[in-house]
Amino acid sequence: MTDEAIRVPGLTDDELVTVNFLAKQLKDKTHHNRKRSDLYDGKSALRQVGSIIPPQYHRLGLALGWTAKGVDGLARRCNLDEMVWADGDLDALGMQELEDSNFLLSELSQGRTDSLIHGISYLITTKGDEDEPAALIHAKDALNATGEWNARKRRLDNLLSVTSRERNRITGFVLYLDGETINADLEDGRWVVDRSEHPWHVPVDPLVYKPRTSKRMGRSRITPAAISHQYAALRELVRLEAHMDVFTIPQLILLGASEGMFKNEDGSYKASWQIALGRALALPDAVDDRGDVIEGGRADVKHIAAQSPAPHLADLNALAKLEAREYDLPDSAFALTDMANPTSADAYNASREDLIAEAEGATDDWSVPIRRTVARALAIQNGLDEVPDAWASIDAKWRSPMYLSRAAQADAGAKEIASLPDWVRETTVAMRRLGWSQQEIDLALQERRRAVGRQSALSIIEARQAEVANGDRFGVEGATDAAG
Repeated sequence: MTDEAIRVPGLTDDELVTVNFLAKQLKDKTHHNRKRSDLYDGKSALRQVGSIIPPQYHRLGLALGWTAKGVDGLARRCNLDEMVWADGDLDALGMQELEDSNFLLSELSQGRTDSLIHGISYLITTKGDEDEPAALIHAKDALNATGEWNARKRRLDNLLSVTSRERNRITGFVLYLDGETINADLEDGRWVVDRSEHPWHVPVDPLVYKPRTSKRMGRSRITPAAISHQYAALRELVRLEAHMDVFTIPQLILLGASEGMFKNEDGSYKASWQIALGRALALPDAVDDRGDVIEGGRADVKHIAAQSPAPHLADLNALAKLEAREYDLPDSAFALTDMANPTSADAYNASREDLIAEAEGATDDWSVPIRRTVARALAIQNGLDEVPDAWASIDAKWRSPMYLSRAAQADAGAKEIASLPDWVRETTVAMRRLGWSQQEIDLALQERRRAVGRQSALSIIEARQAEVANGDRFGVEGATDAAG
């Protein structure tokens, strides 16, 4: 983005000040955020490694996926299973419609990944147009959105969402203010502005990773230490490439060789690869004027063994372990050798204890903005102007970040449920403790309802048959008495 001020006819002076302030704030953070996006996407390649390595090696554009593995290693431990409401029925509010029409679980997952990459992302809730879902939820990354956080109100005072750019110039944006949304697009050289009012203050909730009082907008999981380790490993990869091309080919010192040995028939010099990979070399002897071999004139070859790449691999291994420590991942996630695989479930969990704790902390921080977003979207979808107080108990249900086998989970759940009252054992909560998925629970309950329905039908049929049988018996007896 350029330093040129954004001038949009139709916006007030205060609104223009806000837009330009936020645009500058976005620009100031662009380098930091772009660098981390490129690292995650594998686009940040090392271009130069000093003056010793030939330029053709640092032009290879080698890249590593360590930062992506560090982000995804945590993101895949933070899975939102569903939204729950202990005091009511979410399906009656249209929760399934909201999830399906917005691909909600996928959208929230993308927002969480962007939050880990940049330290923050934004969940934006708006009312849909006629041909759109009734309520829309969009995740926006920190490369295209920024706002001002009000620490007293615990919410954003505004948000600038960039929708289009041309030559690093903003040509379209949405400005979210308290109770008003402004859409602005540059069309055929003229700004077109559309305003809409709403009762939702600023309908945006930030997903923040690792906030603290001095850094309310969080921090990236791709830390300077992690970047440093990855760049050091990239430099080592370049050195390894050069080593494999140059130092793994045995060196030969040809004593008594003539210059003509390295030339083609036309007198031009042979290519270096032809000389290096030649399997047979014809070495002429040193002869006198009469063509006789002079004493000691026999050509000789001295062999120098190839150098091992082991030092480069050892350095890569050490850097991989440093990266693993930075991301709270086990050595096996990065290192090439010298890592121990866990031999038991307890050992496995112990090796990931820090990662599990990190995942629990991240989901705690993300739960509140997700709850706010979903409640607001449901209110919009149901045509309400505010979120009812009764909806305050709507919450996010996260999957456990600890991976357990189905057998281990069922065993632990069975032992726990055995000590609980009978009525608890018949609830869906007990089924989840046994490791059942929601789909399995729904199918089991559906089959139970069918079985109960069939049993009820059979009971009604049997009762009716009994009535008919009794009626026939009474009718026969009555006829016999009358005849007597």
